Amino acid sequence: MNMQTSNVMAPPPPKRLEDMKLPTVMMRDILLKTMFRKNVDMVSDVAKAVCLPLAVTQQIVDMAREQRLLEATGTLNANNGNEMGYQLTDAGKARALDALAQSEYFGAMPVPLDVYREQIKRQSIRNIQITRDQLTNAMGHLILPPTLLSELGPAVSSGRSILMYGPPGNGKSSISNGIRDAMGDKVYVPHAIEYSGQVITVYDPIVHSAAEGDTQDANSLRRTARFDSRYVKCDRPTVITGGELSLNMLDLVYNPTARTYQAPLQLKSTGGIFIVDDLGRQEEPPQALVNRWIVPLEESKDILALQSGEKFEVPFDTLVIFSTNFHPNEIFDQAALRRIFYKIKIDGPSQENFLKIFALVAKKKGLPLDEGALIHLLKNKYPTIDNTYANYQPVFLIDQMIAICEFEGIPYQMSPELIDRAWANMFVKDEHIVK
Repeated sequence: MNMQTSNVMAPPPPKRLEDMKLPTVMMRDILLKTMFRKNVDMVSDVAKAVCLPLAVTQQIVDMAREQRLLEATGTLNANNGNEMGYQLTDAGKARALDALAQSEYFGAMPVPLDVYREQIKRQSIRNIQITRDQLTNAMGHLILPPTLLSELGPAVSSGRSILMYGPPGNGKSSISNGIRDAMGDKVYVPHAIEYSGQVITVYDPIVHSAAEGDTQDANSLRRTARFDSRYVKCDRPTVITGGELSLNMLDLVYNPTARTYQAPLQLKSTGGIFIVDDLGRQEEPPQALVNRWIVPLEESKDILALQSGEKFEVPFDTLVIFSTNFHPNEIFDQAALRRIFYKIKIDGPSQENFLKIFALVAKKKGLPLDEGALIHLLKNKYPTIDNTYANYQPVFLIDQMIAICEFEGIPYQMSPELIDRAWANMFVKDEHIVK
């Protein structure tokens, strides 16, 4: 477990309407839309729906009552601590429908961008210090040379950018995931943020995993909330993209029907990791993708644009990991390479490490080792591919031999003949097919 857990300061809940720093009309309209769409009438239920403390919600309700958009129903709900119920007046319904026509957004009150900016500083990826033990434990399932962890540790703790390169099949993706697992602490992700009167949704259950037991229920709204419930307490996020990544995925996504925005991938990964896997397989050239990241990587800020064309700055607080099978000099110019702080080569294992991995995998899968079969593999098979070992090969060969044994109905075993049959499936012969 990461020792920094207690260091992330939770966003304090707002105590008064002024603490919200949102336009009052926006808050009133979101409250009306939420009551209209969710059919809630008790202030405690409304507070839960808009993710605000009871006192602040009551202030917005009172404001809407003064404007004759809400009225008390005149009935006390015995099940709800004798709370007074409220309903939308005809003018309130008309206002809710008008507001929905402008933006379908309702529910959790957004956090102003400037307020979220402060929270990002409190939970910055740059504040993390990962120890060798943490990284070793997270990579426990991988056999890695000790020098690799010595390079990775400072790179991860810096929270800057990392380029991992080397031949395919040596665990660049697994190492990226191990880095993610080493970060054991939590961050606070807003349901939505507000900029210039526009709502941008940030929390995404596909990207963010809410910390168990940390969602605040309605009852906690009656007590002192532990943190601003417009946020969700989550594990540090990880976004993994591969060949499907395109430049427009890094822009704000506008939904013309709902008239709201969705945060781009890199904003969703704030406080966490953004992995660009298989760089060089995307439609856009790698140089173009890296050029898009240059300002964020250097200045810790990104520039996004609204539909109107208005550009604005958002914090960029993400550890970016690029992973490629190409040599960096083949896909980047020197200016781009300079801007990536750490370049780490992930090579295939030595013969000694290959045998270690092979023995570990065989033991785990219940396949007895056979000296004759291993000598055949090392002396007769590997020389045909210039003795190029890769981390994926032990698992591949062992799984193939197990599948053959199961098909033939024989006990799990290893032999030169089974090695030959497994090897034949690992590579495709370079031959012309007669049409």
